[in-house]
Amino acid sequence: MLLFISIFLITIAIFHFYIYKRFVQKVNFSKNTKRFFTIFLVLNFFGVIGYMFFRYMHNAPSWLYFIFSLPLGIIFIFFCLALIYDMSNLFFDILPMHESRRDFFKKSLDILSVGAGLILTSESIYEARHIAIENVDIKIKNLKRPYKIAQISDIHIGGLIGIEFMKELVVKVNQIEPDLIVITGDLVDIDIKYATKALGELQKLKSKYGTYFILGNHEYFFNIKGVLDAVKSLGIKTLENQSVYIGDESNGFYLLGVNDMFGYRLGRYEPDLAKALKMTKENFPKILLAHQPLFVEEAQNFDIDLMLSGHTHGGQIYPFKLLVAMQQPYISGLHQHNDKLQVYVNRGTGYWGPPMRLGVSSEITLLNVIPS
Repeated sequence: MLLFISIFLITIAIFHFYIYKRFVQKVNFSKNTKRFFTIFLVLNFFGVIGYMFFRYMHNAPSWLYFIFSLPLGIIFIFFCLALIYDMSNLFFDILPMHESRRDFFKKSLDILSVGAGLILTSESIYEARHIAIENVDIKIKNLKRPYKIAQISDIHIGGLIGIEFMKELVVKVNQIEPDLIVITGDLVDIDIKYATKALGELQKLKSKYGTYFILGNHEYFFNIKGVLDAVKSLGIKTLENQSVYIGDESNGFYLLGVNDMFGYRLGRYEPDLAKALKMTKENFPKILLAHQPLFVEEAQNFDIDLMLSGHTHGGQIYPFKLLVAMQQPYISGLHQHNDKLQVYVNRGTGYWGPPMRLGVSSEITLLNVIPS
């Protein structure tokens, strides 16, 4: 953990230093304005450090937590803008044009870069609070009748995601009147004793066949058994390498759920799809809940029609999507993995870290699974 924190802080320090050297010192602004930006960068860096402590201080007022949660997202946005600014300046330097015109373009770039940073930061804060309803049709072989499945994922209860967020979420899910509700991991991102009130709102979810939950990697950072017990106490069924039959005797499907791949690292609560499949019969469709899209590398070797995942947040802040793509095969949306297996990746219903999303809104998915 100490090594991770050290690498993380060094990386964040490099981001701040790059912005200072390649942006703040180069913009054609007054000395006072540059001094302001320099002070802001220093405060922002210490804000990132503060966030690492405040996210575990459960009694901190929400407005203070909000302030300390922003610097991480802000620095990522401005680092990307600084890279674009740097490349644009290089382009203006080599482009043949009169010096006065070159100065005009550079001054315009200075103003546009700062303006873009402010606009994108504001937009990303708004977008994190807007939950989109994604309506997706998925054809499944051997399915006898259609079903409406509501998928929510990566809520990350804790910090700024509390009881008010959960109340709004429950209302939106109930409005789409699903047959079945699934929660594909990372439900809780805090010690369970601080999440019980917000978690309790899920008891108000309504559907014909109930609500099902699987573990995400963030549940492993806290008391896994405590989370599972709390979820079960709400009447929500947990699928721990298990399956359950959904629907009438002859026209339903099997819903399977596996523990998260993070269990491999810890040597406990490991995923076991073969175990879950032992409880199923052939010739019935099988829908698998697996938190990480990466699990498709295991799922492809079994008789699975559709895998529902989350984990990626769709990248959350758009350029970060490129880094997520290096670790996960799919980032968001529906994908035909092979001739049989389809994968749907939810962008996340909440957010992790800064309360910001850029180009990637939060999502409740209404999956209309229909006969092929």
